[in-house]
Amino acid sequence: MTTVTGPDFLALQVRDVEAAAAFFEEHLGLVRAPVSPPHAVVFATRPIPFAVREPLPGTDLDSGRPGLGVALWLAADNAQAVHDRLAAAGVPVLSAPQDGPFGRMFTFTGPEGYALTVHGG
Repeated sequence: MTTVTGPDFLALQVRDVEAAAAFFEEHLGLVRAPVSPPHAVVFATRPIPFAVREPLPGTDLDSGRPGLGVALWLAADNAQAVHDRLAAAGVPVLSAPQDGPFGRMFTFTGPEGYALTVHGG
């Protein structure tokens, strides 16, 4: 029997791909992968590639907070330092840093309203 082994690629659907890509580059230090498909920017993240892309047909980004019900966690060497950098840049923080099951963690509002959690360190 063929089975699914787990997540292999993650992408956020956004209205403005370049603005979202710039956010992740500027605030989180992500680096673009050498090649991205049309209408998307893929980052060289490990172990799973991460991207921002134009919405798929039928996606309504105006129906509420994007990604509601999905938890997307991003690993960092030092979550507290990432928090401090985002807070200093005026990025909205939804939950203050705290110690959790995967190290220090906090949640912030990313491009177009996505709630993203950073953990580690």
